[in-house]
Amino acid sequence: MFGVNSMQTVANPDMKDRTTLKMGGRAQLELRVERESDWEKIPGWMEQEGLNPLVIGQGSNLLVQDGNLPLLLIRDCRQRQVEVEKLNENRVKVVAGTGCRLPVFLSWLQRRGVSGLEGLVGIPGCLGGAIAMNAGSFGQEIGNVVKRVQIWTPENGLEWVDKDSIQLGNREFDPGIKGSSWIITRVELQLFFRDRRESLKTIKENYRRKKTTQPVTSNTCGCVFKNPDPEMSAGYLLDSCGLKGHVCGGVAFSDLHANFMINIGNGKSAEAFELISLARERVYNRFHMDLQPEVKVVRGQYPRDSFPTGTW
Repeated sequence: MFGVNSMQTVANPDMKDRTTLKMGGRAQLELRVERESDWEKIPGWMEQEGLNPLVIGQGSNLLVQDGNLPLLLIRDCRQRQVEVEKLNENRVKVVAGTGCRLPVFLSWLQRRGVSGLEGLVGIPGCLGGAIAMNAGSFGQEIGNVVKRVQIWTPENGLEWVDKDSIQLGNREFDPGIKGSSWIITRVELQLFFRDRRESLKTIKENYRRKKTTQPVTSNTCGCVFKNPDPEMSAGYLLDSCGLKGHVCGGVAFSDLHANFMINIGNGKSAEAFELISLARERVYNRFHMDLQPEVKVVRGQYPRDSFPTGTW
């Protein structure tokens, strides 16, 4: 690791170490944002290096191509920054940097008697990734408690965007910034106070339930496909086509949940792509439904004027 213009960088970062699926090749360079002033230096690095930018958090929803990739990784590596402001006897405002690991953030809130996100337990990504994907579980979506987000763009730097300007959908987030690259850097949430013991009890029960149906302790990228319909899950379709537990080299669909891809040992992205193609073909042939990926596929071919959406 070396510093140029007081910004920390890593040469040839290995994507196996930066994704929960533990696969993928090497990017060319990683920029590590460690102070707010570092955001101002990113456009210069982009112009200097001429590489495709990829914003990355914990890499929990990424499937990265093998080989050498012409990518400039951008990672928010600032220390956990969380501010809490009591609004009234029940409500609390929480402002946090999006580089926070989600499990650590949930634990931090629970210990302080702040509730409202217990349903997100077991999701391994960072807070920014949860916002970018509008993460949800057990009837909760993080978008329901978002009040505003701080966005960085090359043109305007850092600015806050109110929820009224944000489009939130099923694993989708659009801050309403047109014609510009953007990165989520901070978020303001409105949560509520709750007895810490009750909150911990809910977290433990949710995690116990999730462990029985999802491979939360495996090397996984989470759900591979979006649910094509609220009444028809991708997992059901894949299971109906005999794909639960199906193995392709070093990757497989979990035998707990058919829509979760896991790395069962030295898996390669080519094997993952082959498994995805097989799944889409089988589902289409049987149900005439074209499954759309929920996992973000990184092939190192992004146009230089566009970031992959959000921070994962």
